[in-house]
Amino acid sequence: MKKALIVSTAVFLLSSCGLYNKYERPSDINTTGLIRDLVSDTDTLRVNSDENFGNLPWRELFTDPQLQSLIEKALENNTDLRNAALNVKMMETALTVSKLAFLPSVAIAPQGTISKVQMDGASVSKTYQLPIAASWNLDLFGNLLSQKRSAQMQLLATKDYQVVVRTNIICGVANLYYTLMMLDEQLAIVTDMESLTKETWEMMKLQKDLGRVRSTGVQSAEASYYSVQAQAATLRQQIREMENSMSLLLNEAGHKIERGKFYNQSLPTEFAAGVGVQLLSNRADVHAAEMALAQCFYDVQTARSRFYPNITVTANAMFTNSLGTAVMNPGKWILSAIGSLTQPIFQHGQIVAGLKVAKAQMEQAQNTWQNTILKAGNEVSNALLAYNSNDEKSQLDAKQVKVLEQNVVDTRQLYASKGSSYLEVIQAQSSLLNARISKVTDDFNKMQAVVNLYQALGGGAK
Repeated sequence: MKKALIVSTAVFLLSSCGLYNKYERPSDINTTGLIRDLVSDTDTLRVNSDENFGNLPWRELFTDPQLQSLIEKALENNTDLRNAALNVKMMETALTVSKLAFLPSVAIAPQGTISKVQMDGASVSKTYQLPIAASWNLDLFGNLLSQKRSAQMQLLATKDYQVVVRTNIICGVANLYYTLMMLDEQLAIVTDMESLTKETWEMMKLQKDLGRVRSTGVQSAEASYYSVQAQAATLRQQIREMENSMSLLLNEAGHKIERGKFYNQSLPTEFAAGVGVQLLSNRADVHAAEMALAQCFYDVQTARSRFYPNITVTANAMFTNSLGTAVMNPGKWILSAIGSLTQPIFQHGQIVAGLKVAKAQMEQAQNTWQNTILKAGNEVSNALLAYNSNDEKSQLDAKQVKVLEQNVVDTRQLYASKGSSYLEVIQAQSSLLNARISKVTDDFNKMQAVVNLYQALGGGAK
C-alpha cells in the first residue's frame, strides 16, 4: 500500500510538470471570419460544414474523360508525389525506431581461446565464453515517450504533405488542361478574324483600283491583317509551352496533349452561398502546420525530461568454463545485474538552453499555424470573388460581342455604299476581336476560380 502511494504521488508530480501531458489545441487560435462575404465589406460568409465543396471527389468535379485520364497518369507518374510517398515510408521507419527504444538492447559476443603449454607433458587448454548483455533505459520521466509522440506527429505532418502534393497535382493538371482549351478557343477566334481581315484587305485593294480609297487605307488593312497573324503565332507558341508544362507534370517528354472543347466543359456554377468550409480538417497544409506545433510541444517535453535522472538497468549473463585461473568442464553460468542513475547537475547551460530553444520553436510553430489558417481563408475568399467577378464580366462581354458583331456587318455595308471610312471598318473588326478574346479569358478565369476554390478547400484528398 505504501509503495502504491509513493508511485501514485510520483506520477502526479511528473504529470504536473508536463512530462506526460498530451497535446491539446490552443484556445487562442483565431478561426472566425475566415471567408469574406462577396458583397459586404464587414460581414463574412456563414457556411454549413455538411455542404463542403472540398469534400467532392475529384472525378465528380472533373468529368471530362480526357482530363480524368491525364490526372490519373499524373498521380501515377509524378516525381514529387513519388518522393512524398517515400518520405512517408521514412517517417514510418523513424517511428518504429522510436517505439523500439522502449525495449532493452541485447548483445552477444561469444569468444573461445586455445592455449598450449610446452612442458614435459605438453598440455592444451581450451576456454570459451558466451556473454549476453541486456540494457534497459527505464523511461520514468517521459524522455522516450515524448520522443515517440514527436515522431508520431512528424509522421502525420509528412502524410499531410503527401496529400498537399496530390491536391496540387490534381488542380495543376486541371488548370493546365483548361488553359490549353482556352488557347485553342482564342486561336480559333483569331483564325476566324484573320480570314475577315484578309477579306477587308482584298476589298480595300479593289476599292483602291476603282479610285475610291487611297493607298493609306490599303496599308492600314494590310497591317491589321499581319497583326492578327502575329497574335495567332503567339497563341500557337503558348499552346506548345502549355503542352510541355503538362507533359512535365505527367513526368513525360513534351508531346501533344489530347483535349476536348472549351465550351463543352461542365463545372459547378453556384458558389455565392452554401460553400462549406472546414479549413482545420480538410486543408492538409493547415493540419500539417498543427501537427508541427504538436511535434514542438512534445519536443519541449523531451527537453524538460533531460533535467531528470537517467535510470538504466543492465543485466549480464555468461556461460563459461573459465573461472579465473581454473578451467572446468562443463561450463557454468555467471549472472549479474547493475542499476545506474545519472543525474545531470551542471552541463554548461546546455539543458536550460535546449528547453528555451524548444519553447521558442513551439511559439514559432503556433504563429505559422495561425498564419496558415488565415492564408487558407484568404484563398477561399479570393477564389469566390474571382468566380463571381469574372462571371459578371463574362455576361457583359457576351452583350458586347453581340453588339460588335452587328457593328462589323453594318460598318462593312456602309463602307461598300460609301457611308463610312476604312478606319471605322478596321476599328470595328479590332474591337470585335478583343471582345471575343476577353469573353473567352473571363470564362477561363471562372473555370480557374472553380479549380482554385476546390484546392483552397482541400479538395482532391478523398
